[in-house]
Amino acid sequence: MEISILIVLCLVAFLAGFIDAIVGGGGLIQTPMGLILLPNLPVATIIGTLKIPSFSGTFFAAIQYMKKIQMNWKLLLIMMSLAIPSAFLGSTLLTYVSNDFMKPLLLVVLSLLVFYTYTKKNFGQHANKVHSDFQQIIYAILISFFIGFYDGFIGPGTGSFLVLAFITLLGYDFLQASANAKMVNLATNFGSICLFVYKGKIIWIIAIPMAICNAIGGFIGAKLAISKGNKFIRIFFLIVVIGTLIRFAYDVFMNK
Repeated sequence: MEISILIVLCLVAFLAGFIDAIVGGGGLIQTPMGLILLPNLPVATIIGTLKIPSFSGTFFAAIQYMKKIQMNWKLLLIMMSLAIPSAFLGSTLLTYVSNDFMKPLLLVVLSLLVFYTYTKKNFGQHANKVHSDFQQIIYAILISFFIGFYDGFIGPGTGSFLVLAFITLLGYDFLQASANAKMVNLATNFGSICLFVYKGKIIWIIAIPMAICNAIGGFIGAKLAISKGNKFIRIFFLIVVIGTLIRFAYDVFMNK
């Protein structure tokens, strides 16, 4: 592989890590660029390889959040333990069937999400935990299973969906949601990596330098999110979700 291609991939990984650390959605940049720059590799190999930098960036972002933001470890341990097998199951299914049939549905969901977040100015600005502990555990189980499976099966926008779930279902504000979502996203990435390592789909000579760059981006992005707070994260959230919406719209209407 040409060194110039690897350099571009590393720059993309840095940007993806930066965006992902703030509000998720780094795969929206990293995955398409990987598919464009590595056209001769099987899709499963590219996706598997890119899971390594995704994991590293999320890991270093999570460390920064853990230093500053209080985590609900009881809930997170439940969610992470369920997210790993859910993502593994989603990635396993991906090796057998296409995920294209899901994209029109996601297009509708994302359109509604953008409209709601934009019009509801106080969305995610303050914590609003109104559920009992039992209700929170039920919601946590559902979030872990469905979004974990989604990450393994489809991928782009997982971090953003986790942030949304933490805000709407568990009552977190944007900063708390971003912090806690990183831990669950770490688990979903790990679940997928287990499958791709088992299948021998990871090219380590590409994955490792990209992982270093993604980690640097994640470190910087998390620090910026912590310092800027909820309003900044809300704006970033809207930008990333709109970008995800455009990506799926292209896949549905143009890339046939």
